[in-house]
Amino acid sequence: MNTKLSLLVALLLMAAVIAAVVLLASVFTVDPTEQIIITQFGEPLGEPIQEAGLHFKVPFIQHVNRIPKLILPWDGQTNEMPTKDKLYIRVDTFGRWRIIDPLEYFRRMRDERSALSRLEDILGSETRNAVAKHDLIEIVRTDRDRKPLKDEMLEEMAEAVSGRIGVLMPIRKGRSAIEGEIQQAAKAKLAEFGIELLDLRFKRINYNPSVVEKIYERMVSERQQIAAKFRSEGEGEAARILGDKERDLDEIESEAYREVQTIRGAADAKATEIYARAYAQTPQAAELYEFVKSMETYKAVIGRDATLVLSTDSDLFRYLKRAGGPPLPLAAPQQDDPQEDRVSEP
Repeated sequence: MNTKLSLLVALLLMAAVIAAVVLLASVFTVDPTEQIIITQFGEPLGEPIQEAGLHFKVPFIQHVNRIPKLILPWDGQTNEMPTKDKLYIRVDTFGRWRIIDPLEYFRRMRDERSALSRLEDILGSETRNAVAKHDLIEIVRTDRDRKPLKDEMLEEMAEAVSGRIGVLMPIRKGRSAIEGEIQQAAKAKLAEFGIELLDLRFKRINYNPSVVEKIYERMVSERQQIAAKFRSEGEGEAARILGDKERDLDEIESEAYREVQTIRGAADAKATEIYARAYAQTPQAAELYEFVKSMETYKAVIGRDATLVLSTDSDLFRYLKRAGGPPLPLAAPQQDDPQEDRVSEP
């Protein structure tokens, strides 16, 4: 009796466990952030379940596939591609997407990893096509009316050196419009997989390393042109200041020289007047003055190796001719004029 009772209890417990397992296998919950597709032997059954709460399925035969309702991120790989103006750049993009047709998404993709791979293929291809159709300035710039910030001191210099320095080239579309083009082109292709592309943006745009060095060289060259213009104008201003200084010095020196000559002329005239008054008192004084002046002239003109060519009736030769003969005797004073001495001619 006890054996039968124990066997009955064991069977009941086993049945309860099996019933619990079957019940658990037939019940599932749906979260508000997800949607469910029930598959039987790998094939989807019915419409997706999108209402949150408790739901039932056939245990062990039907399988629950959870598909997110949330907005999902996509972070693309950095790819190198050429622009329309033949500049190679590295473009890094990112986007946001969600599943709007879970049944089609499940049939075509099955899981999120396959969806991300397809997004990479489609968005990468559309990004490459869009970049190849536009110049680099269109991909980098956004605002067509943007004005660069420039130093007031450099503005006139930059315009004088080169019209390109400090001037933004006009754009037709800009980065935002190109991103919109990529999004629209990829949106139609992704809709076939039950995916809606919500947004796509350029995260980073860099030059190819081989181009970066040339860009830096051009930037340095433009700044050197501006610096050279500054130096040139500085040198011109310095030359003008030096010219004004030399002119002012010449005027000061000229005025000073004129004043010196005026004073010296007045002094010479005064000295001549004094000499004339002193040597004009007697004939002997006049002759002494003539003699002294002649000696000063000899001293200034005749040197150690000097050679003079003079006529015999020259006043300068008269004293030289006398220097070779005997000294002149003094004439005796006349009786009627004892105060006057005369020197006889040889």
